[in-house]
Amino acid sequence: MQELEALAAEIGQELKARGEKIAVNESSSGGLISAALLSVPGASAYYLGGAVVYTPKARVLLTDIPREALEGMRSSSEPYALLLARTARERFGATWGISETGAAGPTGNGYGDAAGHTCVAISGPVEAVLTIETGSSDRSANMRAFAAGAMELLRRALAG
Repeated sequence: MQELEALAAEIGQELKARGEKIAVNESSSGGLISAALLSVPGASAYYLGGAVVYTPKARVLLTDIPREALEGMRSSSEPYALLLARTARERFGATWGISETGAAGPTGNGYGDAAGHTCVAISGPVEAVLTIETGSSDRSANMRAFAAGAMELLRRALAG
């Protein structure tokens, strides 16, 4: 968690300096993105909220994404990750939305993705999406890697 907290401190400092806000929709990282961002003293200056969108029911109840928006799209994909990031940003009125959707393990998901597969995205002044394949079935390590990957994508965007 120390690596995540150090990354979050850097992100938090940059967001505070810019007066920008962030919102989170994450899945198989299990809340680690939010936990890291909230571990930074003064996080209320930039963190607006987040959700662990782990199931289809959670997606309906927490994101209010219309069914039509999901047509032809599956979870654990780059288009879905970008939709989650955009939805977080829009619903919270944030500058940035960040998301993660994947299969932490020890087995893969119902879409045929192996354990250690995730897609992360950011939406804001710039948008970016990235697929991460750890090649590991270690659930806890994958969760940390997924959160770090999402936050690293945001850190690079903030560095411009």
